[in-house]
Amino acid sequence: MWSKDKSKTDLQRFSGKTSLIATGAELCGDLRFQGAVQIDGRMNGNVQTGDGMVRVSVEGQVEGEIRAPHIVIDGEVIGDVHASEHLELGARARVRGNLYYGLMEMAMGAQIEGRLCHLKDGQRPLELPESLDLAQ
Repeated sequence: MWSKDKSKTDLQRFSGKTSLIATGAELCGDLRFQGAVQIDGRMNGNVQTGDGMVRVSVEGQVEGEIRAPHIVIDGEVIGDVHASEHLELGARARVRGNLYYGLMEMAMGAQIEGRLCHLKDGQRPLELPESLDLAQ
């Protein structure tokens, strides 16, 4: 969280499987993916992955639920956030919703309007619905 190079390291772990919703773009609908996604634009819908990472940049906005093992928020989220392993809130993060997390880092200045709910070890796995086959 404190190192400026950390964001590159996080996204590089998913090399070849990183998607971007660019500044000025707006996506309406749910997003399910493998790997990592960086949201620099607007997302109106739920974001979900069973094995990857979601990053909401300073300019990014998400209206919907986010579910992923690793989540980094520097922008705005209106909805619940479920990070089964690691949740990082930057100094400019703004969240209106409940946060469910395994481990959490939070910088001074981050704003939360909701509950903080630590997940016990038995609650951490995020399972994708059986109807979702990402291997196709």
